[in-house]
Amino acid sequence: QVQVVESGGGLVQAGGSLRISCTSSGLRFDDYAMGWFRQAPGKEREGVSCISWKGGQLLYTDSMKGRFTISRDNAKNTLYLQMNSLKPEDTAMYYCAARYHYCSFSQTDFDYWGQGTQVTVSS
Repeated sequence: QVQVVESGGGLVQAGGSLRISCTSSGLRFDDYAMGWFRQAPGKEREGVSCISWKGGQLLYTDSMKGRFTISRDNAKNTLYLQMNSLKPEDTAMYYCAARYHYCSFSQTDFDYWGQGTQVTVSS
């Protein structure tokens, strides 16, 4: 049984930083591209960032470029998202998802999803 679990969310002030993590079990982690998505209250879920299975392909939504950094540690089956210069509009539930090999921002391309971790940025 595949499990994907996010952690590290919390409350942070605007301008601050936070690193969220995602661990997985039940799948061969280094065969999967891993993506971060987020959903703010009253809004649709959107892609944030994605890293391919070997780390050679990176995707970022334009509004996150330069502020967010995605990385992975295949030895630990863990995905990270370092978020700097946070803004109140970054407040959302952040989800981790897995798909085979290559990145996508199409949510239907992802096979496995976590339950999310809440990030709240206060002004």
